[in-house]
Amino acid sequence: MAIRLITGGTVVNAKHAGIADVLIDGEKIVGVLSHDSEIIQTALRGEVEVIDATGKYVIPGGVDAHVHLQLPMTPEATSSDTFETGTQAAAWGGTTTIIDFAGQIKGTAVPDAIEARLAEAAGQCAIDYSFHLSIGDVNKQSLVDISKLIDNGITSYKLFMAYPDAWYSDDGQILQVMQLAAESGAMVMMHAENGIAIDVLRDQASLRGDTTSIWHGKTRPPELESEATHRAIQLAIVANSPLYIVHLSSQKALHEVARARDAGRNVFAETCPQYLYLSLEEHLDQPGLDGVRHICSPPLRSSEDGNHDSLWKGLKTDDLSVVATDHCPFCDAEKLLGIDDFRQTPNGLGVIEHRMDLIFQGVRNNEISLERWVEVCSTTPARLFGLEGRKGIIAPGADADIVIYDPHVEHVLGVSTHHMAVNNSVWEGMQVTGQVQTVLSRGKIVIENRTFTGKASHGKYLERSIPSPLR
Repeated sequence: MAIRLITGGTVVNAKHAGIADVLIDGEKIVGVLSHDSEIIQTALRGEVEVIDATGKYVIPGGVDAHVHLQLPMTPEATSSDTFETGTQAAAWGGTTTIIDFAGQIKGTAVPDAIEARLAEAAGQCAIDYSFHLSIGDVNKQSLVDISKLIDNGITSYKLFMAYPDAWYSDDGQILQVMQLAAESGAMVMMHAENGIAIDVLRDQASLRGDTTSIWHGKTRPPELESEATHRAIQLAIVANSPLYIVHLSSQKALHEVARARDAGRNVFAETCPQYLYLSLEEHLDQPGLDGVRHICSPPLRSSEDGNHDSLWKGLKTDDLSVVATDHCPFCDAEKLLGIDDFRQTPNGLGVIEHRMDLIFQGVRNNEISLERWVEVCSTTPARLFGLEGRKGIIAPGADADIVIYDPHVEHVLGVSTHHMAVNNSVWEGMQVTGQVQTVLSRGKIVIENRTFTGKASHGKYLERSIPSPLR
């Protein structure tokens, strides 16, 4: 692979931004230097491919630590993006690493779940990828299998306090997995909603005839997210395990995380763009198809309760550590399964392509700094999930996962322009400023001046090391 030089751009890392040239040899970054340095001048006298990034940001490729590609949610509904289409869409949006999930459902074995998921993704990914383990059946054998996963490069486990009929773990089961994680150094991820109470509210709503999309949100109130978040934190304290709350959506749940972090606990949380921009009143409370398109879990929250402002503040203050997507799109035909009963709607939205752009609007609106944008979208997820030094940073020795980002381009999000394999968009008509121009994945150009030049077989499976959660 050729030697490449990205010149003239503003290199942005989590702790610093400044004009510099980036020298790439094969798959790795070998230098971040001033243009007049001897090394750069020597390189220019040789056979080097020059990429002009003048007037643009040069940032580490995004790390999306929470996606669901070709996920069979029900017998009738599978998320619409395959590993091929989803990773291509991610690349279009400036994400160069995704972490999906291998799901061990009740009655199945952990090794079988991992093997099956690896086989599905092999040779299909345009960018690098890895897997968390979703645990749906905590038992004597699965605990043994989980304890061995570190050796296979899977260093994070997801548990569910929701979905009693499918994925739910009780507090005792959660504690046992947390104790294993404390011993091994793995990260425990938690879907923190009180699913037992939620199911009561959902059934009560159905009996009353309250079955439209708004009731998806009303039967999953933020109090049941904050209660579960508090309970997960207490269990993690007992087990002395790090804890990562996925898709945090509300001010009330954020309060629990902030309190734990203020006390010095290794508690982390991610939010998602949908919880920063979309709302229960404006989007979920719409008639028919327009409403069910916006069903996700946790649900979109009320804009009247200050949730958006609180989450943006949480990103600024580091009470929220990461922005991921929970990307899990469904086409209209699948969303229509719940048109008469919100409980039958597959949960999930299409977000993977838009994360970097949507969070950059926070930079433009002075919600977060330029460096913080990179930190929450690239650097911290790499650190928390065992990819520190390889991904999420522009520095010598790191993989040459690099995005050239034009902060001035205005464009409109929607079905006609996105590359996700879904025939709807919860972002339809939203105008944003800032757009990916060129993307390198391990030194290979996969997006060049808004043209896809990659291939499905490029992405490599990443065996991850033990995370570095300490703050």
